[in-house]
Amino acid sequence: MKTLSRILALAALTAAVISTSARAEDIKAGDLVISQAWTRATPNGAKIGGGYLTIENKGTAPDRLVGGSGDIAGRVEIHEMAMDNGVMKMRPLDKGLAIEPGKTVKLAPGGLHLMMFDLKNPLKQGDKVPVTLQFEKAGKVTVSLDVQSVGAQSPGGDQGGGHGGGHMDMKKM
Repeated sequence: MKTLSRILALAALTAAVISTSARAEDIKAGDLVISQAWTRATPNGAKIGGGYLTIENKGTAPDRLVGGSGDIAGRVEIHEMAMDNGVMKMRPLDKGLAIEPGKTVKLAPGGLHLMMFDLKNPLKQGDKVPVTLQFEKAGKVTVSLDVQSVGAQSPGGDQGGGHGGGHMDMKKM
């Protein structure tokens, strides 16, 4: 019986180590914790890409994500998507994105996200893409976006159903 218990304990420990190492590294910047940073692969010739991540504010004061940059793109902006009369509309958040104390903000497909314009190279599945985020209080923070498959809906690369119908209207920036 002791041998079986040891085998089961070793199997559980191995599973925990494997699942921990597969998770993207959390980045701490002041009171902020940034995790699950990822993007989707892009086809050759694509000039835009989205970036997704989770930001948790563990402090007592608000902070604000005000911009971004990266060698991979000409510019990086913070955007939101929302349905408006059955049409999916995307717009930049010119004043940035508030990260309230004790709150978690998730940037994900179909909602808040980073928009990378003028990509210099395609984003290839399996690569890691460095992007620098600019916060009002925490300052500049470099994160590495894990490149998932073209249709991924989560950092683990789950395929999903997209935005739930409607049309997309990208306003001219």
